[in-house]
Amino acid sequence: MFIDRARITIKAGDGGNGAVSFHREKYVAAGGPDGGDGGRGGDVVFVVDKHLNTLETFRYKKKFLAENGKPGASRRCSGKSGEDLIIRVPEGTVIREVQSGQIMADMSGEEPVVLARGGKGGAGNQHFATSTRQIPRFAKPGVPGESFELQLELKLIADVGLVGFPNVGKSTLISAVSGARPKIANYHFTTLAPVLGVVSYDAESSFVMADIPGLIEGASEGVGLGHDFLRHVERCRLIVHVVDVSGSEGRDPVEDFEKINLELRRFNEELADRPQIVAANKCDLASPEQIGAFRAYVEEQGLPFFTISAAGRQGLQELIDCIAARLATLPPVKTYEADFVRPEVTPGQDRSFQVEVEEGVYYVDAPWLEPIMATINPDDYESLQYFQRVLRESGIIDRLDEMGVQEGDTVDIGGFQFEYIR
Repeated sequence: MFIDRARITIKAGDGGNGAVSFHREKYVAAGGPDGGDGGRGGDVVFVVDKHLNTLETFRYKKKFLAENGKPGASRRCSGKSGEDLIIRVPEGTVIREVQSGQIMADMSGEEPVVLARGGKGGAGNQHFATSTRQIPRFAKPGVPGESFELQLELKLIADVGLVGFPNVGKSTLISAVSGARPKIANYHFTTLAPVLGVVSYDAESSFVMADIPGLIEGASEGVGLGHDFLRHVERCRLIVHVVDVSGSEGRDPVEDFEKINLELRRFNEELADRPQIVAANKCDLASPEQIGAFRAYVEEQGLPFFTISAAGRQGLQELIDCIAARLATLPPVKTYEADFVRPEVTPGQDRSFQVEVEEGVYYVDAPWLEPIMATINPDDYESLQYFQRVLRESGIIDRLDEMGVQEGDTVDIGGFQFEYIR
């Protein structure tokens, strides 16, 4: 199944907590603190896999978590860093952050892209020893890794896009000039997914052609299948507009041409200005009058015109030569610049909190405090001093004072209750 859109959640690994440990060795008195640092959390890294051509991998799996860093250990041993999580996507995948809608990456190159960075490991108690605090019984927690909800959108990378109404011969054309072998039958919507083919026009040169299926009147507004695949035209440097010049299905070639161009314009105004070549297909079934009338109309638009029979392989070489010459003058395939702005406050720096009073108890809601409290020893004076300093620097104590807290009142932080002392 061809899946070209998916929504997933990624989370980088959290940093490991620093260790609280003291050196113990025979004949070594007062060895001092030797708690090691926590390991760094793993990153979430996106890479292009050219063997993939769909986002089907993300059809069922929606959450991707990198490995957390390991906690520090005694003897100044640092914890092991978490493994990076590698996510493979097809070439041409555009990745947006859902909340802002901004582009985080356009996976069109070979370079891996780190989208969620792992948290830094916490410092062990070896770093907190001073001349006046020689037995620190606390350490710092690891920093949480970044987390994002992402929208993945595949926009195929092709030099040439074949557009036109269903059953005009686009699939026959791409099969005749390349190695692509799409399903071909005499009914509408035979092709249910874009088809890529590599067209070689001399010994050393080639270009990529894409058959864009399902375009009908109203496609830009969601009619038929075209609205699902119009995005794949956006990267094409050149459009080859295939038209049934014979009118074999009772349609007028001029009306078909105008309707498809209108849908391209409605979907993306830039597509209206994209270079275009018109291929009048099924010329072996058309009368000279039909071909002549349509040729005159197209040439009035200032567009190159070719009569071809994809099934009979007539006029194909002239068309390919013109496409190759035109591509040589055009800029490279369009890429999208990342415009995502990371929040100034990272998860590890976010010290927002809320204080509520219920029945005389002051409840402090500060999720970032929970890992810090896990490293605090409430029976150790210096450890409590460190905890109090964190509360004061974060503004929690000032907020409690503003709300009228009195000495002896109960304060609850994450289920840990204590009496407030000035």
